[in-house]
Amino acid sequence: MENKTLGEFIIENQNAFKYSSGELSRILNSIRLAAKVVNHKVNKAGLVDILGSAGNKNVQDEDQKKLDILANEIFIQTLINREIVCGIASEENENFINVEGHNNENKNKYIVLIDPLDGSSNIDVNVSVGTIFSVFRRTSPLGSPVNLNDFLQKGVNQVAAGYVIYGTSTMLVYTTGHGVNGFTLNPAIGTFYLSHPKMTYKKNGHIYSLNEGNYIHFPEAIKNYVKYCQLEEGDRPYTSRYIGSLVSDFHRNIIKGGIYLYPSSKKKPKGKLRLLYECNPMAFIAEQAGGKASDGFNRIMEVSPKELHERIPFYCGSYNMVKKLESFMKKYQ
Repeated sequence: MENKTLGEFIIENQNAFKYSSGELSRILNSIRLAAKVVNHKVNKAGLVDILGSAGNKNVQDEDQKKLDILANEIFIQTLINREIVCGIASEENENFINVEGHNNENKNKYIVLIDPLDGSSNIDVNVSVGTIFSVFRRTSPLGSPVNLNDFLQKGVNQVAAGYVIYGTSTMLVYTTGHGVNGFTLNPAIGTFYLSHPKMTYKKNGHIYSLNEGNYIHFPEAIKNYVKYCQLEEGDRPYTSRYIGSLVSDFHRNIIKGGIYLYPSSKKKPKGKLRLLYECNPMAFIAEQAGGKASDGFNRIMEVSPKELHERIPFYCGSYNMVKKLESFMKKYQ
């Protein structure tokens, strides 16, 4: 493990940012701080009353877990209190948040979109969960309130994206468009250290990750791709690995090589994952690591969002595996 800390790395690489003013560095530092607080809460989840459901639903009509709500509050309050963003959108909130600055005028340039606790259905059974974040420059004039168009930007406009995985060790992985780097938390001193510099996908992986319990509801193309993965030929069959937490599945595949699939289905015709909070940031990271992210036909980061909580089919991972998947989609559409 290298001795460089996340804080040192951010400062060293600040000049690589297109609009270097220190603001983006402070956002990343705030996310680092909030991640450490959430990590502490996750690690003691079984000891205090933050397991289980809170008894209400989020805007997606999904049960909100108690830790979901806590993580959402921690990230939002950390970003607001440091006065470094002009707007925040969370998967847990129906509407975006306009962050007012002094004299109700916000001169900050960046907005943050966040999935505060991805894979939260796994909390109660002690399986890894994560946080996903995405950073854009606002499109509205400085000093004015943010509006919906600030958030409905194509993924290609992202200036930073990353995830935190709360697992056997806690890691923060992020990109600002100059490669992907991973940092592991030393819990004894509360510091993230550079442990995975210049992370890259293998061009050809041997893992496919999807919920095969939904197989009967999948489009014909996906059924045939799954059969292809299972066929004993050449370097196949591939290994099936599925955790049910996007961060965990993505993290394994970027290290080992593989493809993650969440297709449309009869039950979920638009897919399940959200374009803005999950697909765009993971697509940015994947591409920066030499991988590929697609909706089956189009590059994820070129999709124009129409609404804040839009869902989309998502295929992401080793470049050649995603290309092969796209060929199945084209053949069987």
